[in-house]
Amino acid sequence: MLTRTWRRLRSPSARWSVFALAALGIVIGAAAVIGVQVMVHVTGTDEFCGGACHSMQWVAKEHREGSHGARTGMRATCHDCHIPREYPELLWVKAVAGTKDVIGEIRGVIDSEEKFNAERKRMAAKVWTQYRADDSRACRGCHAFSRDVLAKQQEMARDVHAPVLEGKATCIDCHKGVGHSAP
Repeated sequence: MLTRTWRRLRSPSARWSVFALAALGIVIGAAAVIGVQVMVHVTGTDEFCGGACHSMQWVAKEHREGSHGARTGMRATCHDCHIPREYPELLWVKAVAGTKDVIGEIRGVIDSEEKFNAERKRMAAKVWTQYRADDSRACRGCHAFSRDVLAKQQEMARDVHAPVLEGKATCIDCHKGVGHSAP
């Protein structure tokens, strides 16, 4: 059966021209790319993260009331902090995170606020580990951090932030309760 299938795939089509097959491939490819972009956009909003997923409604409320969600003007979305901006990593992280959340929801591990809070420290530790591993890349996507920025800060903040410029610390080492309540 495999040999026959392989032979059919390699032989020219008697019904379809090469042009028709190429056009069909382009249409299917374009539909796939557009579909992926639409899904990334739809599933990348705070409304989706905090509304469509039952277990995220509690942290979505915290986020809206916190410093990164309540301010006017620029505000950080779920995507800004939890999903990388570059393809294909963006797609991989969304797929893994979505699968984990769905499984946790189905298994009942995080389907109530009490259960979610019981798991909060474990889940936060994973995020903090990731932030340490990538030098708080998500924070640096919005916050510029350089010697010039450090020079404009108050003396106390300069002393605390100096190890970051030396590579001895990263944002998440001190700023654990910024987007959500720290466990």
